[in-house]
Amino acid sequence: MNRNTTVAAGTLAALAAVVLRLVTGPPHLGWYLAAWALFAAALWQTARLPGRTTAALVLAGGITLAATGLAAPPSSSTDSFRYAWDGRVQAAGISPYDHPPADPALVRLRDDWLFPAACDAPALWPLPGGGCTRINRPTEPTIYPPVAQGYFLLVHWLSPDGVRHKALQLGGFVAAVAVLAILCRAAGARRAAYWAWCPAVPVEAVNNAHVDMLGVLLVVLACTAVRGRGALLGAAVAAKLLPVTALPGALSGVLAGGPGAWRRVLGTVVPAGLVVALSYLPYVLASGASVAGYLPGYLKEERYDGPGGGNRYAVLRLLVPDGWAPWAAIALLGLVVLAVLRYGDADRPWRGALLVSGSLLLLFTPGYSWYALLVVALAALDGRWEWLGVALAGAVAYTTGPAAPGSPGTPAYALAAVAVLAGWAVRRPRGDHLLSSARKD
Repeated sequence: MNRNTTVAAGTLAALAAVVLRLVTGPPHLGWYLAAWALFAAALWQTARLPGRTTAALVLAGGITLAATGLAAPPSSSTDSFRYAWDGRVQAAGISPYDHPPADPALVRLRDDWLFPAACDAPALWPLPGGGCTRINRPTEPTIYPPVAQGYFLLVHWLSPDGVRHKALQLGGFVAAVAVLAILCRAAGARRAAYWAWCPAVPVEAVNNAHVDMLGVLLVVLACTAVRGRGALLGAAVAAKLLPVTALPGALSGVLAGGPGAWRRVLGTVVPAGLVVALSYLPYVLASGASVAGYLPGYLKEERYDGPGGGNRYAVLRLLVPDGWAPWAAIALLGLVVLAVLRYGDADRPWRGALLVSGSLLLLFTPGYSWYALLVVALAALDGRWEWLGVALAGAVAYTTGPAAPGSPGTPAYALAAVAVLAGWAVRRPRGDHLLSSARKD
């Protein structure tokens, strides 16, 4: 092992140690920043390594880092408790959209894990009739769409008694490693390192077991698949809605016309729509209009429904009056979508998907770091390292409080936007444009 390899391996070992601290202790911004600094250092060091050595480090390091997420219960999110509850409710033959966890009609499904007798521990939510639960927003119905619900039910069926959160974490681990394998094959080891070593993967995809990981896997499969792209994208949308931002990428360049343009539109949109409709159908038959779940309430809670709400539209609000920010975000995102549909590279659907999904996060500035998992995977496919700053900004915003006044998430998102623009400006003279390229990477 030469010196460069030793240094890179040592950096990855230090990164694994920091990530282990992140998942076994309370969230702390300093540890997140340390992890991202080591991540950046590891990426920089790969430039001096031979390809075979890089591939070995990416695979071994990626699997090891993902495994650190299994070392402790969820450290900074309670979402997976809702996943476990929704799976349990469905296994009892009840639609998860019909009753919130606090409903007395579901008392028979409660246990000491999700509804502990002692309510003096942190991260517990009070119940209206007394007692407490680990499930967040217990008086609200579920927000998760049907493919996610199918995943929760499957995990419940496959889980031995008493496994608790571990089965969901193992599901996240398997999906994260599957994405790593696909990226290594489709984009090469150096680009796959963007995903393999990113701190967001072990923390959010594995330790916190966010179902976003299922949507990411389906989008990556769709972007690299020869057939079935529309159906896979439909399944991704029905897993976590946010992957709808990948749909314009699959339709890159269709507005430019050319042979087969409309055939490509129909071959993508129709299967995607059918998968979404068919996945919702059994729940609509069981629950009717309540399949919307808590989504409307969530959008209001997160203050996307009005100007100047919380820390939403934070970057735009640095440039325009608060009242204009929501409309400016919608208009700019619409322009990005139109640009992808007109000028996007049909041979690289991930490029348009990255531009739309990353732009959405920069324009709407959500306070949840796991939303950027999709951006990390697409950045790896496209080799656009500058978009990784979006994931870091989300981590800063979440760790310091998504709605905290004066949150450093705002400057973090602003710096991420500057990094994306700088990356575009640097690449442009070489002919490697944001949407299409005259040369192959």
